[in-house]
Amino acid sequence: MANHKSSVKRAKQEKTRRMTNKTKTAKSRTAVKALKDAIAKGDKVTAKTLLQKAQSLLAKLAKSPAMKKQTASRKTSRLTKQVAAIK
Repeated sequence: MANHKSSVKRAKQEKTRRMTNKTKTAKSRTAVKALKDAIAKGDKVTAKTLLQKAQSLLAKLAKSPAMKKQTASRKTSRLTKQVAAIK
């Protein structure tokens, strides 16, 4: 338990940031999951739309400390390849 004023504030800030990161991560994970379902079904039109949304969420996540830029870039690249491979 925090004993000083500054450590109480720090704990509060960490909790807020943790919750923000968690919600952003969950949103992007859900978008990627929906995109993978569309890819599995072979629906290229839906997949392209969902890809844009997933790319946007991953880029936003990469701006925050919740995800590294390289990780977001790698995921985006792999998803783009999978969408392009749909016939």
